[in-house]
Amino acid sequence: MSEYGWGAATGIGSMPGGDARETAKTVVGSFEDFPFLAELPARGPGADMIGRTAGMLVEMYVHVEPSGWRFSDRPGRDTRRARSWLGEDLDALEEFTQGYTGPLKVQAVGPWTLAAALELRNGESAVGDPGAARDLAGSLAEGLRAHLAEVRRRVPGAQVVLQLDEPSLTAVLRGHVRTASGYRTYRAVDRQVVEGTLRDVMAVNDGPVTVHSCAPDVPFGLLRRAGAAGISFDFSLLTERDDEAIGEAVEGGTQLFAGVVPGTDAPLSDPAGSVMGVRTLWRRLGLNPGTLAESLVITPSCGLAGASPAYARAALAHCVRAARSLADNPE
Repeated sequence: MSEYGWGAATGIGSMPGGDARETAKTVVGSFEDFPFLAELPARGPGADMIGRTAGMLVEMYVHVEPSGWRFSDRPGRDTRRARSWLGEDLDALEEFTQGYTGPLKVQAVGPWTLAAALELRNGESAVGDPGAARDLAGSLAEGLRAHLAEVRRRVPGAQVVLQLDEPSLTAVLRGHVRTASGYRTYRAVDRQVVEGTLRDVMAVNDGPVTVHSCAPDVPFGLLRRAGAAGISFDFSLLTERDDEAIGEAVEGGTQLFAGVVPGTDAPLSDPAGSVMGVRTLWRRLGLNPGTLAESLVITPSCGLAGASPAYARAALAHCVRAARSLADNPE
């Protein structure tokens, strides 16, 4: 059993549209026991996950180039825009969480996906420069510390769960991140360096940290050693190769955020059907079905930015019902 009070279901982070108040109202209304601070990338550069997290950095600034986000010497329009939108989202969250007590999730891009995405002045990725990657992780940790303090100030009853988005982590570990020319890849980063950096960044939250990746081959063992209390993944990408790591995670008390509801418009099966695969996995691993509901948080498979607003609302409600079906009928 986990030491933290997790909710039964939550979202991943991104939502469609650009209305912060409407989105916060939907999210808090859908997840009464585990709301999250939504991201609205449709607003443009700075509302996307990379730009939003880059706007939190301390004494490091970025601007948009045609190729992506690049470091600059001073804060410019793009940094200001990212910070302004984050402030708007926090205002909306604060408005709809008056008196809320319980877990509340906030997301930021983790140090390795950020290093893979941000360009140095020469156009190459920060992941190819160990010093730059180290400085970036330090700046991110400082920025997150301030951001988490701000969330706690605005929602004083919340137990803040920090989610680090690391979709590029497996590519960083395997040396699959492409250089600016696209013809080469950067050398794989040493696993111990990756793990140590993640551990340092996770240490900024007094509460639990979960790591999300909707890429295949999530490194469950490495994330658990780095201190992740939860791991969030696209359930449809699991293979039997992951069985042992999943079994160890459950037995070690790691919370699994199982992405079982499609992230873009799709027909939704009945809630029990959505968690059928999870029940099958539990049986295959020989785990006690009674632990299903307490070991899992049900989520969409990835962010919902690409979904229609109507589908996004339906998907959030479906996650709640699917979680309830697991709790009511674990066998």
